[in-house]
Amino acid sequence: MRWELDWLNNRARLSPEKDAIIDEKTNQAWTFKEVNERARSVASWLLSQGVRKGDRVALLSPNDISYFDLLFACGKMGAILVPLNWRLSQHEISEILQDCTPVLIGIHQQFETIYEQLTNVCPNSFLIRAENYLEISSYPIRDSFTEDIIETDPLAMIYTGGTTGKPKGVVLSHQSILWNGMNTIISWSLTAEDVTVNYLPMFHTGGINALSIPVLMIGGTVVIGDQFTGQKAVESINRHRCTIILLVPTMYHLLIQTDDFQGSDFPTMKIFLSGAAPCPLQIYEAFQKKGLAFKEGYGLTEAGPNNFYISPEDARIKRGSVGKPMLFNSIKLVKPDREAKNNEVGELLIKGKHAFSFYWNNEQATSETLMEGWIHTGDLAKRDEEGFYYIVGRKKDMIITGGENVYPLEIEQWLAELPDIDEVAVLGLPDKKWGEIVTAFIVLKDSSTVGEEELRPYCEHKLGRYKIPKRFIFLEELPKTHVGKIDKKKLKEMSTII
Repeated sequence: MRWELDWLNNRARLSPEKDAIIDEKTNQAWTFKEVNERARSVASWLLSQGVRKGDRVALLSPNDISYFDLLFACGKMGAILVPLNWRLSQHEISEILQDCTPVLIGIHQQFETIYEQLTNVCPNSFLIRAENYLEISSYPIRDSFTEDIIETDPLAMIYTGGTTGKPKGVVLSHQSILWNGMNTIISWSLTAEDVTVNYLPMFHTGGINALSIPVLMIGGTVVIGDQFTGQKAVESINRHRCTIILLVPTMYHLLIQTDDFQGSDFPTMKIFLSGAAPCPLQIYEAFQKKGLAFKEGYGLTEAGPNNFYISPEDARIKRGSVGKPMLFNSIKLVKPDREAKNNEVGELLIKGKHAFSFYWNNEQATSETLMEGWIHTGDLAKRDEEGFYYIVGRKKDMIITGGENVYPLEIEQWLAELPDIDEVAVLGLPDKKWGEIVTAFIVLKDSSTVGEEELRPYCEHKLGRYKIPKRFIFLEELPKTHVGKIDKKKLKEMSTII
């Protein structure tokens, strides 16, 4: 393996006794030297099980040290880690296994009840349970790993959420993960003093690549978060003296409502980051009232996922902006026939060495998404005169009603400012007259009795007539994806029976 690709080995040489990873639940800590030794042991064990370069190794586990063990081990001996979304049904997981055909699958003891069913799909398996996994993570280390690994070789394959169709296996090379890490470190000014607690699921790129790998690469510390609650997050941030954290808007929504958030000054925190979906403006306000730095980012599995930087100072002024492109990637906004001008909405295209390689077993989707090195994200964005970018929404979510283009985020942000509204999602539903009608799905706060008769005139204060929802549908809760995004595909399905 080329020395520059095994950055963990080099980091262990530079910072051997520094704590690299801490388990939030048990408080067990591993130094960089120990993490590297574990990875070498696991790589040696994988080789003893017949795993070779290019083979897929699947993992079904809650957030756990085994993610890092297997990712770093695969990196050392050339295999490809496939983290599995444990929130999917057994049938869906089986379909993914049939697609990626792993030679080995690790299953955490938490999912022991489906162990036998999954091993029917992938017979070669091992159970991640304390006593037997200890043997794997301390397996006798080979003197060296002789595979010739280059930076374009695959290292991980992360399956997309599948909210718009069948999940696709996004193949990430050593290069894409390495460059995302370096780009993030330099653009965000991360240091070895940074500490983060990670509550995002590690089967998702946000859990592995958004912050965990960059923080470890620079020599910082990652706390492996257990199940998220707002109260637990505040306690863990302060106990571990965290400096930076990435959460999704639904997590922040829960966090800011806790007494613990209101009562803490978060003395060690430099910045709170939000990702995965556009953030409601009332969350910005909650942090601004406490004098805490808060900002948004943007990414996707196919691109890093980190692509923009904005300073906390600019984030206060440019609310809702994800900032400017980072140091080592390019951004372009395109309309059907040309590049978009300032303040025009266009599709967001991304280019850089952090880009994914291809979709596994899906040449058509690869050719539709990756063109001449540019990732066509399917997201719509605009850029202001100062070069700051704003995500408008998904291209597929844009509503065309009576020939007019409507961007749901604008309506969602306005409705979310009402104190009576807890959550809101806007989408277009089919209509014979208008093509689509703007429809708002709303969750009210417990004490609220607000109805359509109050919401409609409220919308008229700011929104053009064609943007005002023609339907308001009230729900007890909005369906979410496995990373906490509002699941608009499921909402559209629900609308047919409401």
